Amino acid sequence: MTTLLVASTGGHLAELHDLRPRLGVEDRRWVTFDSPQSRSLLDGEDVVYVPPATSRDLVGAVRDLLVARRMFRSERYEQVISTGASVAMAFFVPATSAGVPCSYIESATRTRGPSLTGRLAARVPRARLYTQYPGWADATWRYGGSIFDAFDAEPIAAPRQVRKVVVTLGTHERYTFPRLLNHLVTLLPPDWDVLWQVGSTVIDRMPAEARKQVPLAEMRQALAEADVVISHAGVGSALAAMQAGKRALYVPRRRAFGEHVDDHQVEMARELEGRRLVVAREAEEVGLADLEEAAAWSVRASPAVAPFRLAPFRLAPS
Repeated sequence: MTTLLVASTGGHLAELHDLRPRLGVEDRRWVTFDSPQSRSLLDGEDVVYVPPATSRDLVGAVRDLLVARRMFRSERYEQVISTGASVAMAFFVPATSAGVPCSYIESATRTRGPSLTGRLAARVPRARLYTQYPGWADATWRYGGSIFDAFDAEPIAAPRQVRKVVVTLGTHERYTFPRLLNHLVTLLPPDWDVLWQVGSTVIDRMPAEARKQVPLAEMRQALAEADVVISHAGVGSALAAMQAGKRALYVPRRRAFGEHVDDHQVEMARELEGRRLVVAREAEEVGLADLEEAAAWSVRASPAVAPFRLAPFRLAPS
């Protein structure tokens, strides 16, 4: 039977897409939102597009719940696996009612404990819960591995001179990052070749070339050709840079400035810098020397990465 792979667009979808080969899932159907990212990333896959639901969006979650109920009434699924966010709960509730096993893999951004979605998933009867950090695994949350286990960083013998830069601030509709954009507009020399993906961020001195969102194929090409990547501390952006072989200059959003719902990006930056996969800096501290430091390293895929360890479900006989 078919496994449903359910995730919001952005980092949640990027994580689930990269974890999929390690989950042992072959017959699958994706459930996500319709976006340039999902269209490119899931090209050729079996995909159901559901209404978008942003952070703590009750109306969007209810719309997704209605779609999920129709799907479980019309077809039988083997299991549901999700990396979040609210769309996970929209599918877990009717899945559980239909007797379909559910597994929730908490985002790699949650280094110290579960998200709101994770705490809600823990209330779903018989749902299996997984963390990507052994430090907070317990009787409820199992450690299955990390999305970042697939990467290693190493210094470059002859570091490249920085002249070509990709700046990506994420594409979240609600949260912007003017602190970093204002700083970079002043910092980066005008003769450098810079691709600016700024999402919903708007400042007085907008770069003339700034774009809200860059198509995935174009972004991948730009990342591959860049000398350095400057990114907000999102999982999807980190993964994209690593897949392109780059050790990103990684800048966390801060809740105190209204840049995100909490400070999980601060913990994310600390975690990835500990793995030497990024150079982490605060927005106002970024300097040209930091760009040179990031450009002096490369990231490569690990030759052998362990499967993500999902525990088998023991279903009662029908």
